[in-house]
Amino acid sequence: MPVRRAGGGSIISTSRKLGRTAIAAAGAAGLVAIAALGASAASSSTTATARPALKLVAGSTDVTLDSIPDYGVDLDLGTHVVAGNAPIEVRATRASYKSPVVAKQYVNGKPARILPKGLVTDFSGLGKFLHITMTDASGKQVLDQDQSVCLNGEGSRTRPDAPATSPYPEGCSANPFTQGAVWGLQTGWSSNTFSGYGAPVKLAVGKYKATVTVSKAYRDFFKIGASDAALSLNVTVQQSDGCGDGHGVRGCLAAAQQKTTAAGSVAPKPNATRPTGKPSVPKGPKPDLRPVPAWGIEVLPGDEGTPDAQKDFLQFSATVWNAGPSPLVLDGFRQQGKDLMDAYQYFYDANGKQVGYRNTGTLEWDGRDGHNHWHFTDFARYSLLNSKQTEVVRSQKEAFCLAATDSIDYTVKNANWHPQNTDLHTACGNHGSLSVREVLDVGSGDTYVQSLPGQSFDVTDLPNGTYYVQVTANPENRLFEASTKNNVALREVVLGGTKHHRTVKVPPVGVINVP
Repeated sequence: MPVRRAGGGSIISTSRKLGRTAIAAAGAAGLVAIAALGASAASSSTTATARPALKLVAGSTDVTLDSIPDYGVDLDLGTHVVAGNAPIEVRATRASYKSPVVAKQYVNGKPARILPKGLVTDFSGLGKFLHITMTDASGKQVLDQDQSVCLNGEGSRTRPDAPATSPYPEGCSANPFTQGAVWGLQTGWSSNTFSGYGAPVKLAVGKYKATVTVSKAYRDFFKIGASDAALSLNVTVQQSDGCGDGHGVRGCLAAAQQKTTAAGSVAPKPNATRPTGKPSVPKGPKPDLRPVPAWGIEVLPGDEGTPDAQKDFLQFSATVWNAGPSPLVLDGFRQQGKDLMDAYQYFYDANGKQVGYRNTGTLEWDGRDGHNHWHFTDFARYSLLNSKQTEVVRSQKEAFCLAATDSIDYTVKNANWHPQNTDLHTACGNHGSLSVREVLDVGSGDTYVQSLPGQSFDVTDLPNGTYYVQVTANPENRLFEASTKNNVALREVVLGGTKHHRTVKVPPVGVINVP
C-alpha cells in the first residue's frame, strides 16, 4: 500500500478499499460464490479438482455504491479474481525511463511467458483487465469503460485447502518512476478487482445493471472460460455526505488509515544498547541509495492568511530508494538529557548476519506540529538549479524519518516484498524514546511531498526559464553505500507566467510523461 508523506511529515495514504462500497446481502449470501470454489476440494483430499487458472467472482450480485458530492462514485463493485490450483505471478520491469514496461508471467519462480504487448503500460497492475458496462432503469447505457486490476489487491483465502499465507507484496505502485514490480495471487486466494487508484465516475442516484467481463486478451492468455469471466450485477447508487472534509472517500480513508496504522503497527525492534567492539565497515553487501526524478510538480501560492500567501512555491515529491543488495539499517541512541541521538549504521553479510557498524551522524527530535518524531540528518537534499545547473534555491528539508513508503523495484536482488516499517509510526519514536531503529529495505523508496514553505522552492522572484529540481541522496556521504555514483537525479522544469500567476511545464523523462 503506497504511503505519501507531506513535507511536514504527516501521512497521506491511499488504499485499495475503504467503506465506500456497501455490499448488500452480505453474510451467507455474499459468500456463496467464493465458497463454491472450494466445495469439491473440501469433500475430497485425494482427487485434484479442475479449476480455471483465474475466475471472476462476486461477493454478492446486489451492490450499493456511495455518491459523494464534488467527487463521484468509486466503481468498487465487490468483484474479485480467484486463483485456481496454482499461483498466478506476474513481474513487470522497465529497462530504463526510455523503455516501455514489459510484463512476464512467472511459474515456479522462473519466467514463462511474456504478456501481449500493450496490456501492461505502467505499474498500477494488469491494464484493461476488466470491461464494465452499466445501464440505467430505462435500459440506456450510462457507462462503458475498462478497469485495471492489481493482483496484490485486498484479498483472502477462499477455500480450506488454500495456503495459510501469501508471499506476494501488498498493493501496486503509484510512483511514476517505479522500475520493477511483482504481482501475485496465491493458490486459492482472492484479490479485489478495485485497487482504489481509478478515477471516480459520475452516476446519478438510482438503480443500474452492470456487466463485468474479463477482457478477451486476458481470457486468451490465462485460458479463462466464458462462464468464469463474466458477471451481471444489480447496482444501487445512493447519496452520501462523505466525511465532510472536502476530500470525499479518500479523505475518509486518510483519517482512518492514520488511526489504524498508529494502533496496529509493530515497530522494527532497535538494539537495546549501543554497539560494542571496534567500529568497522566490512567488505560485503551494502545498500545502494538512488533518487528518482522529482514528480508531482506544480506551482501554488502559500497558505491564505499568512505572509506566504503572496508568494509562488514550486511544490514537488521526491523519492530516494534502496537498490540493495543490503538494507539500510540505522539505530539511534539518545544522548542523556538531550533531544539528540547518536546514529549508527549496521552492516550484514550475504546471510543477513550483522558483521559491523559505524557511527554515521545524528538523529534530532523535531517537536513541530506535523512532525513530533526523530529525524535522521543528511539523508537527502533538494535544490533548484538554473539552466547552467547552478543552485539558486535550496530546500530547508534536511532531516528525515526513514520509512518504506513506495515499492520502486521488487525485482532487484534481495528485495523485501514485505517491509515492516511502511508508515511513520513504526520507526520514528516519540519524545521519550531512548532509541529508535529506522530501516529502508531493499526495493523500497521513501517519498516526501515538498509542499510547505521553506521545503518547497520559493520561485516568486525568479525569472522565467528552464530550471532543474535536483534530488541528492546521502549528500554528505555519511552513509556507507555500494555506490555513490548514482546519488543525483535531475528533473527539468520550465517556469512561465507572471508574479502570483506563475506556470510550470514539466517535460517528460523518456516515456514517462508525468509532471
